[in-house]
Parts: sequence; structure tokens; C-alpha cells
Amino acid sequence: MSETDTLLRQLAARYETADFLHDDPSHFMHQVAGQSNQETMAFVAAALSYGSRRQFFPKIQFMLDRSQGNIHEWVVQGKFEDDIADDDRCYYRLYTNRTMRTFLQTLRQMLSQYGTLGQFVSQADCRADAFRALSSLVDYFSARGIAVVIPKDTRSACKRLCMFLRWMVRDGSPVDLGLWSSIIDRRTLIMPLDTHVLQQSRRLQLITQTTASMPTAKRLTDRMRQTFPDDPLKGDFALFGYGVNSGS
Repeated sequence: MSETDTLLRQLAARYETADFLHDDPSHFMHQVAGQSNQETMAFVAAALSYGSRRQFFPKIQFMLDRSQGNIHEWVVQGKFEDDIADDDRCYYRLYTNRTMRTFLQTLRQMLSQYGTLGQFVSQADCRADAFRALSSLVDYFSARGIAVVIPKDTRSACKRLCMFLRWMVRDGSPVDLGLWSSIIDRRTLIMPLDTHVLQQSRRLQLITQTTASMPTAKRLTDRMRQTFPDDPLKGDFALFGYGVNSGS
């Protein structure tokens, strides 16, 4: 095992702890009870998780508060329409109130049709493979005109959806819920890749690519399988730790 592999293993062990939740959007899915609420809360939290945590955490907290922890019901029964105005005022950065309402209305359609997000990804074409599940989620929202909150296709890195799938699939973790561990093989998960993760990966010479795209995310995942053959997304915690230790 190389020095880099040893370092990655050490960092993953150090940072994949319950303390990780304090400043991470995965915190919110641990604040609700029941699988349907946890899935819905995680999906909504992931959709808003970009930019400054200091700014997007209150936007997620608003939905948690307004739903009183029953966010699945809040979405399915359309109660969000009483709490989020139908106008073009900013909700968060690129998302207007109307953007968020449209996103939640489409999520409502999905949940009304399939029951839960887990049942949606349990379709035959989603089983076992994370990329199929990712593609199905993207296609569902794209077909209904949602191209801001959810990526319009899988050519981009789809960082927030890859993060959501990590939360749902990895079991035995103090952070990730593992609700879908019997649906999707965690070995097929794809690294959540943004410019920060890309920078850390290049510093460690894990990859040479310079663009945060889906091919780059898959290349990084392949490299992480060398270190964590049974659970490549342990590497997500390792790169987080590397960024903390290097001061970036």
C-alpha cells in the first residue's frame, strides 16, 4: 500500500464520525424520524447544498421548521405552497421562491406516484447500480422542466445527487443512513465532486483532470476503489479531512 493510500485510510477513519454531522448538510436528515421523512429531508437538503453553509443551512432549516419534522407529509400534501410564495423573489442564490415551489411540486408528483424516493429508485432499471439511479432521478426532473435545482443531465458531476446517494446507500456509518443499502451496491457509488474536491484530489495526485465533470468523478471513484475496494466513498471523508489538515 502506498503512502497516499495509508494517508487516505487514516483520514477516513479520523473524520467519518458523528462530529462530522455538526457542520454538514447531512445533519438535517438525522433531525427527522422515519424512513420517508429521512429520504425526503435528505433530498431537499442536498438540493440546497451549494455555496456558503452559513447561508444555505437556514434555508434548509426553514423547511424543517415549517414541516415540523414531517417533511414527507409537508411535500405530499402540498403544504409548502402555504409557506413559500409563488413569486420571483430570491429563496437562495439562483433559486427563486417559484423555482423552489416548482421543484417541490415535481417532488410531490414523484412521491404521490411512487410513495417514497426509495420506491422510485427500486424500479428494475435502478437496482444495484448508483449511476442508473442517478440517471433516473435526473431524467424524471428534467422531463418535467426542472433544470436548475436538479441537473438537466449526467454530463456534469451531479455532486449534490451523488452526495444524496452516498447518504442513502452507505451503511454502518455514523453519518450516512444506509436506507438503500439493499437497493444499491455501495461499490457503485460515485464520488461527489466539486471544484474543492477536485483541487484536493489533484494535490494528492489521485487524478490529473482539471474539470469537475461526470467522467472525472468516475475516474476519481476508480482511484478510490484502489484504497477502499469495498467502499470507495470512504474517500469522500478522507478528502474532507485532507482539506481540513491542509488548511483549505
